[in-house]
Formats: sequence, C-alpha cells, structure tokens
Amino acid sequence: MKRTFLIFFLLFWFRISFSMQILIPMDESQANHLKSYGIAYWVLQNGIEIQWLLNYRGGSFLLPGQKEIQDECAIRGITFEMITDVQANLIFEEISRPEVNMDAVKLQKAPKVAVYAPHTNLPWDDAVTMVLTYAEIPYTQIYDEEVVRGDLSKYDWLHLHHEDFTGQYGKFYGAYRNAAWYIEEQRNAESEALRLGFGKVSQLKLFVAQQMKNWVFNGGFMFAMCSATDSYDIALSAEGVDICEPMFDGDNADTDCQSKLDFSKTFAFKDFALSQNPYEYEFSNIDVSITRHIQKEDDYFTLFDFSAKWDPVPTMLCQNHTKIIKGFMGQTTAFDESMIKSNVLIMGEMKSHNEARYIHSEFGKGTWTFYGGHDPEDYQHFVGDPKTDLSLHPNSPGYRLILNNILFPAAKKKKLKT
Repeated sequence: MKRTFLIFFLLFWFRISFSMQILIPMDESQANHLKSYGIAYWVLQNGIEIQWLLNYRGGSFLLPGQKEIQDECAIRGITFEMITDVQANLIFEEISRPEVNMDAVKLQKAPKVAVYAPHTNLPWDDAVTMVLTYAEIPYTQIYDEEVVRGDLSKYDWLHLHHEDFTGQYGKFYGAYRNAAWYIEEQRNAESEALRLGFGKVSQLKLFVAQQMKNWVFNGGFMFAMCSATDSYDIALSAEGVDICEPMFDGDNADTDCQSKLDFSKTFAFKDFALSQNPYEYEFSNIDVSITRHIQKEDDYFTLFDFSAKWDPVPTMLCQNHTKIIKGFMGQTTAFDESMIKSNVLIMGEMKSHNEARYIHSEFGKGTWTFYGGHDPEDYQHFVGDPKTDLSLHPNSPGYRLILNNILFPAAKKKKLKT
C-alpha cells in the first residue's frame, strides 16, 4: 500500500514538475524581438491565452508548451526557453512581490487591426505597415470610403498612416507641386471627396477625423505617427474654420482662422499656432522639427518608468530592453511639451529640450497614442527613399514601441492575480 502511494506521488510530482511552458525572453538575449510579437499574436489568433510578464526580462511572454508553438518559434527565428510549471510559478512569485516593479497581464484575444492609408502608391512608406508585415501580424487597409460608411466598428485597433487631416496635402506644395505624384494625389483626393458627398477635401478629412474620435470614445484603440498626430488635432480644432489657402481648396483661408481654433475639441494639444505659409513644410508649432538643433549622434529620448502593478497600460506601452531610444525625424518629429494638455501622459521625452516623443491618454472607453517621427531605423527619411529592411533591425527598440500598442488591447481589463 505504501509502495503504491509512493508511486502515485512520484508520478504526480513528475507531471507537475515537468509540465512545460514556453518563455519568450524580451531582454538582450532575444534574437528577434519584432517577430516575437508576431508569435504572440498568432497564438492569440488560435484562441490560446498567454501571459505578458511586464518588466520581467524586457517584457517577456509566457505561452503554453505546445509542440506547434515551439515549431513556429523555431521557424520564425525566435529565441525561447522551455521551463517547467514549477519554474513558471517561481517567476510569478517573484514578480508579485510588492517591492518589485513587475506584474503579469493575461492576453486573451487578438485585436482586429486596421490601417488607415490610401489605396494608391505614394512615394513614402509607413513604419507600422512595415513592422506589421515583418512580424506577420495581419491587418486590413481602409481609407475614407470605409470610414464614411461606418466600417470602423469592425476593428479594435486603428493606425493612422502618414496622413494630413487638414486637407493641405501634407504641406508638400512648396517642394513637390509640379511632381506627377502630387498632382495625381490632389486630383484623386478631390474626386473622392465629391464622390462621398463633400465639397472640399478638408471637409471630408474633418468628418473622417470626427468619426475616428467617436470610435475611440466608444472603445477603440487609436495609434498615430508623424504628421497623422498633429494634423489630426489641428483638423479637430478647426471645425467650421477654413485654414486652407487657394492652392489647396480653391478659395482663401479665413484671415482670422487662428483665433477661431477650438482647443477643447483636440485629443492632445492646446494653444498652438498654425503655419499659414503654404510653402512651409510644417502644420504648426506643435512640432519642433524646424526649431530643434540636435545632432544625430545626440538625438535620444528616454522612456518613463511606470508602476506595473498600478499603471499597467503605460507599462505595457513602454516594454523594452532599453529605456534609451535613439531619435528619428519626420514631418512631425516631436511635440513641444508646453502645448500638450495636462491630462495627457508623456511616456517618452527628451527633457533637456522640452520635447515629448511618445504620448498617450484615454478618451471615453478607448485610448489614443501619438508617436513622433517617421521611421525608427531611418533617421531622416526623405520622399522616395527606399523602405527600411527590418530583417537588418530585428531588435529595434523604436519599433518595439509600435508593437506594444498592437498587443495591449488584448489585455484583460483586470490584472492577473497570482
């Protein structure tokens, strides 16, 4: 009888001790950080919950030890470790200690991802679509027609591609007004606005921006980079005010347009001054691209430390294997902190120059995140430059910030208690 009990006990202990889980470390030991997000998304797509271990080895993922997942990690070149349930429990014990700034969040469902981008080929690329493709995360491309007919409700997460919501065609007039692609873009935009029932492109873009704002209020997660950040807020503030000169919409801008801006309608910015020169490649003084005097080798910004146990959302959004991120430029490079509303959370900044690079806030039931700059691995990307080859940058901390935003909508509303 004792021998039988001992055998059952040993078999039970063996099963508990050697049931295996997959740990995907996200510290410096990871061979491919970017594709690691893709495997996490793939597992969620297959209806399997995973754990995001906040601040543990760079924001690691804990997945079930299924052979299919192991094989997929190997195929994608992702570093992973097999650990026992006992080892996993020890990790949970470590990160649950009150004095340790770590926690675990359960990811439950892969968010449905949309990218707001034109269906035509324009002579610039987009960091988000590139990294989604590289990480093998599926997305649906939508544009004005889809937004107007109400398709936003189909999606959980929305990225705003390099975009100008003010109807000024990116303020490219000064440099590219005679370029074939610019002429074609303006012709297509005007035709589309009329087809959708709007007299001007600026009116269509305002309606689209407002629909997105309502979508966020009702629970959507919005992410924008470069000019899609400040031009979005400018469009909201200029509702009912003509800020476009004749080369953009056929008539003069309102001479008092600046005084008529309503900052209460914006997500992030206040008290900004418009750039009313149509030849200037700038929308307003929100962006610091023109005024900053920083050498490339000195251009870095720092991520904030947040409490994993009390502030899980900004903690998720800042997961990385380094807190110092190299800077990169764009039409909108960074935001003047004096023009950021007090309720907005600054998550990354160059404090010495009063620049915010990475900001976030809630709105209604949803959230929005703005990230300055165009391409985290191309310091000064110009129109027509070739796309970044992300296989050369699989551990990019700047691109990791984008992918954090993709996964955090999958998080359970309440933190996991272990």
